[in-house]
Amino acid sequence: MNHFKTQAMTFDFIPQNTQMAMLGVVALLISASLICFVLRQLQPHKDHQELRLRINSWWLMVGVVFTALLVGKTASVIFFAFLSFLALKEFLSIVPIREPDRRVILWLYLAIPLNYYLVYIEWYGTFIIFVPVYLFLFIPFRMLLLGETKGFIRSAATYHWAAMTTIFSISHIAYLLVLSSDVNPKGGAIGLVLYLGFLTQFNDVAQFIWGKIFGRHKIIPNISPNKTWEGFVGGVITTVVAGCLLAEPLTPLTWQEGLLAGSIIGLAGFIGDLTMSAVKRDLNIKDTGNLIPGHGGILDRIDSLTYTAPLFFHFIYYLKY
Repeated sequence: MNHFKTQAMTFDFIPQNTQMAMLGVVALLISASLICFVLRQLQPHKDHQELRLRINSWWLMVGVVFTALLVGKTASVIFFAFLSFLALKEFLSIVPIREPDRRVILWLYLAIPLNYYLVYIEWYGTFIIFVPVYLFLFIPFRMLLLGETKGFIRSAATYHWAAMTTIFSISHIAYLLVLSSDVNPKGGAIGLVLYLGFLTQFNDVAQFIWGKIFGRHKIIPNISPNKTWEGFVGGVITTVVAGCLLAEPLTPLTWQEGLLAGSIIGLAGFIGDLTMSAVKRDLNIKDTGNLIPGHGGILDRIDSLTYTAPLFFHFIYYLKY
């Protein structure tokens, strides 16, 4: 039963495996920067501006995330709460909003600190139902008080989906950080976040590269014309292999369980990416924002995480904690 009890995480000691993983990410970024520099020298006639912007943004994003993770538990939870705030703000800026609903939206923003407070104090039983149950029931009730029925169900669904995606899903990453490190001495809590974050982003990159090289057969061209079966299968297989290799150094999973974790992240990341693409198609926009140069908006960058974070969290929580 002790495995199901979590305790506050301290950062007095970062496992060596986690330190090496973080250095490995930095090494990948250095390699990407060098490749970009060489390409610009060898192909001066081509425009490499987007690639340069993407790499520079990755440096900034990795720097911010690593800093938050290394500073401590409180800073990490606050960071992911702020990420949820930015994601919710961006989402609400691209969807149609009824004028009277601005008083309802205020409660969505107020739900963020409360949700992350539940994470911080490790109140799992309430955290797991706060957004899916309590906020789900409260949103339409607060809308009723406005006395506006036109567009009621569409708006209620929009706000609940926004809360589930930008608050509930992302907060599972923060909850990984407060799980007991005793169960995962090799990688610690940070190791779990690195495993999830790296595999999710690696899956996106792998599917893109495999699709560029071998892509022939489109999956759902009406939603994402660049997604191909070749890219999907190649990316998932690559992610499964990486999940297997990184499982034992960074997580309490065996390499066999790492195969399953990699499969979950590969498939869920693909679905999360496609889901946000469908949203953008519906709204007739290319990107959800322009906050991250070369990448678009916050939602463009965390779309896969909205699916992989809760699924990976519950997989590892029920298996090991």
